[in-house]
Amino acid sequence: MFTAINNAMRVAMETDPTAVLFGEDVAFGGVFRCSVDLREKFGSDRVFNSPLCEQAIAGFAIGYASTGRTAIAEIQFADYIFPAFDQIVNEAAKFRYRSGNEFDCGKLTFRAPYGAVGHGGHYHSQSPEAYFAHTPGLKVVVPRNPLCVDFGKVPVGEYVQNLSEAEIVRRGSDVTVVGYGAQMRVLEEACGYAEDIGISCELIDLQTIFPWDADTVEHSVRKTGRLVVSHEAPVS
Repeated sequence: MFTAINNAMRVAMETDPTAVLFGEDVAFGGVFRCSVDLREKFGSDRVFNSPLCEQAIAGFAIGYASTGRTAIAEIQFADYIFPAFDQIVNEAAKFRYRSGNEFDCGKLTFRAPYGAVGHGGHYHSQSPEAYFAHTPGLKVVVPRNPLCVDFGKVPVGEYVQNLSEAEIVRRGSDVTVVGYGAQMRVLEEACGYAEDIGISCELIDLQTIFPWDADTVEHSVRKTGRLVVSHEAPVS
């Protein structure tokens, strides 16, 4: 996954000379190596470290993007995003609305690893996406692997995937199972176990949880009559 993220950011910076990447420890490659070699390729003016202050990271990102340029802001762990909540929810999400469409910060991306993966404890493995999924003006994207349609292979060069478009990973008839992100691998295994005992599961990867693809889910549930939703986030 980190190779795909690195490739995506490299393509963005090659095709958009205004794009900058910043956050805690990104200059040396990041704690997950997602920005490795990017500083050497694009220079310290475009790939640089930030102070240990998520509110400042978000505020700078919003200001930079409001000029029409591209900001890629890394929050080292999703757990750390809470100090930036006001900037993201009250500033970034509402920027266009507050100006009556006069200006926006639409070229802004916040990237944050989330969930119970790796060796993190309770401050390095939270899933705060539900808090942002109820905020108009934001788009919340949670990919399950580097290239969902190609068995996890890393795409080479530019690759585009539509937002708000779920993928039916596994066809079934007895129950609809909906999830997203890294847990999809576990859900695929669970659906396999269910099939062994005669239960046919239709597995859907939302991919984008806000806005989410309600039509695909509804069509599946009308067919199966049952729905199981799996996630690691707080309910609200």
